[in-house]
Amino acid sequence: MSLHPTDRLADSQRKIRDPFQLDPTLCIYSPQANLDSLDHPSVKAWQQFLQDEWEPPKAQGRRVALIIPCTKYKPYNTSREHRAINGALLSAGWRPEGDDSTPSQLFEVLDPDEDHALLHTGPLRKGDVSLDRIVMSEPLAMVPYPYIYRFRDEQSPATSYDDPGLFEGRGTSVSPERADCSAVDLGNGKWRWGPNERAAFAKMHNFLVDAIATTWRRVGDRYSAIGAWVSPGLTHRSFLADAALRKAEGLPRSKRGPDGPVPLRGVLDQLPGLIDVMPTPTHLDAAKAALAVRLKKEGRSAEPAAVNAVYARGDGNDTPLGLPEALDHLAMWLDGV
Repeated sequence: MSLHPTDRLADSQRKIRDPFQLDPTLCIYSPQANLDSLDHPSVKAWQQFLQDEWEPPKAQGRRVALIIPCTKYKPYNTSREHRAINGALLSAGWRPEGDDSTPSQLFEVLDPDEDHALLHTGPLRKGDVSLDRIVMSEPLAMVPYPYIYRFRDEQSPATSYDDPGLFEGRGTSVSPERADCSAVDLGNGKWRWGPNERAAFAKMHNFLVDAIATTWRRVGDRYSAIGAWVSPGLTHRSFLADAALRKAEGLPRSKRGPDGPVPLRGVLDQLPGLIDVMPTPTHLDAAKAALAVRLKKEGRSAEPAAVNAVYARGDGNDTPLGLPEALDHLAMWLDGV
């Protein structure tokens, strides 16, 4: 597999759903490219808007915010993971407010039995509570759902980019053509990050943390509760984690660059207690046990290896975050806030 940027564009374009188009200048394949992206006009404009201008929509009653991960496919809400999350919210009685701006082509992504409301980008309401869904993104920091499709009368940058560049475990998040590439070619199509990649990751990680914290410091008091539905062990969790959560879940505390370790900080280091980070390990243990019971009832294998395999794929919803048994815990959290 060639990792030259021009050879990767076709794969990146496949991740963007019609009618939207990939911006080739927003294909970000390594930590160093992530840092460079901060000077991209679209990214700079978005960061300025997010940190200085974005205001949660006004509504009667209480507001709750739910942070969910970005996804490989854009728009995010067309992904299996988001459709599972949004489906669980609809099943729990949340309904969208406002006009639906979803382009008609996107409805073709849905299965025949799926509700078109899954792709609605407006706030959700249940009783006197409004719920704002906000996507955590590299390199955009956060993208409120109403800006998934359009931003300032143009295609949103949230629907224009491909950024696998901060996911070390994939083994392909490198830019070998760059002079500052220090990654090691393992000879099997995979690469291991070197000190320059690790240092760039830490700098980008901490930039995004600061951008998210700046935004919540400005608007966090508009919400009665803020929750995050992000996978343990992954980058989005690290963006939020304070020192205590890093220790409890074994998240990295630093990345070793050419000049030594670069500490990683999280939003909760700056804003203690602001965000409830979920699912917890206890939630996921309970979800896996409930999954085993369901698989047995359905006549499927409930052997540990089989359960683990189904769990890892979210039983067709891409990740454990989309597993119905896990999403029960999200619904319970929302009922309690």
